[in-house]
Amino acid sequence: MSDRLATIGQGQQTEQGNEFFEPPTSAYVHIPFCRRRCYYCDFPISVVGEARGENSGTIAQYVTLLGQEIKITPIFDQPLATVFLGGGTPSLLSAAQLAEILTGLDQRIGLQTNAEISMEIDPGTFTLAQLQGYRQAGVNRLSVGAQAFDPDMLAACGRSHSVAQIYEAVEIVDQAGFDNFSLDLISGLPGQTLADWDFSLAAAIALAPRHLSVYDLTIEPGTVFERRYQPGSDPLPSDQATAQMYRCAVQTLTAAGYEHYEISNYAQPGHQCRHNRTYWQNRPYYGFGMAATSYTHYQRFSRPRKRREYFQWVQSLIESQGSIDPPQTSAKDRLLETLMLGLRLAEGLSPVALQQQFGPRAVERVYKCLESFQSQGWVELQLDSPVAQIRLTDPEGFLFSNQVLSALWQELD
Repeated sequence: MSDRLATIGQGQQTEQGNEFFEPPTSAYVHIPFCRRRCYYCDFPISVVGEARGENSGTIAQYVTLLGQEIKITPIFDQPLATVFLGGGTPSLLSAAQLAEILTGLDQRIGLQTNAEISMEIDPGTFTLAQLQGYRQAGVNRLSVGAQAFDPDMLAACGRSHSVAQIYEAVEIVDQAGFDNFSLDLISGLPGQTLADWDFSLAAAIALAPRHLSVYDLTIEPGTVFERRYQPGSDPLPSDQATAQMYRCAVQTLTAAGYEHYEISNYAQPGHQCRHNRTYWQNRPYYGFGMAATSYTHYQRFSRPRKRREYFQWVQSLIESQGSIDPPQTSAKDRLLETLMLGLRLAEGLSPVALQQQFGPRAVERVYKCLESFQSQGWVELQLDSPVAQIRLTDPEGFLFSNQVLSALWQELD
């Protein structure tokens, strides 16, 4: 296999390898505030009820500290190609606060003229004037947290918005001049049937988002759902039912013209999320804000998950003049991360790039492990084609990705 890979790789550059050693050109900014905590959520957030950025001292204090972190963080001489403001509910910020954050990033690191600047927003948390202000500040891509188009499903997962507010939100997004927006949906909710799921998919398609993120419910430790339900028991749909929901999403969304480019993500041509591809390609990125993770120079570093501890950490960062020295990620861990993230993408991974990064022996072990899954129809190993690939099949390989990744982990650990 090594000889075949060497032949394939002659005269080619390893895109993934070259990009991996470049300075980071993406930044994630965590906005941790929500009106209330959804029943499935284990994210690091602070519940603020009906408070908004313009009238909340807590939010204002956070934005100030966030700006100080950005200002003191060591940077590389490369402007940002993507920024993602996630949460939490970033749309609880005022337009002025959002502009303050983006201005801080531009002054400290720089923003490319065509940078993708994404922002998560929840129905019922913003006005037309607010979105217009976000757009003026530089936001050009929105991710709307719809989750379901059934009032019972929304109530079942503790969402604070109604179905009517989803439609109102999309109308405001259009009025504000945003052409590029995404919708989030969740399958496998308590009491959800295949018919319910099919209805939500159809409703989402009718709104013509450029992008759709479709997630299967996971029962996380410490959540309301963990206290209420045991995985696999009523009223949660069975594993067979959720698998069928996944297959239904693939069939329905691809038939509607969406590319299934990642396990949980679909896009109209030309509208894949550039920022999230940074993660899936295991490329470097900055992280800012409470609980945010950064990955630069093979060093992965996470900030404190609670607001008070994060504030203390920023103060210590200022006192140390930006000194952060986390341990480097080992070559073995980088290989495992590259496999686990890259196999989420429809195009999979290039064995040539893997060999150039990690050596022929590592790729031989990966190939040996994955060969056993070919007969099950879960993995495709294309080594003799003009563009060599290691990829999971769609939908079955994606459905059983955990088994495949577990086998890789055991083989390489």
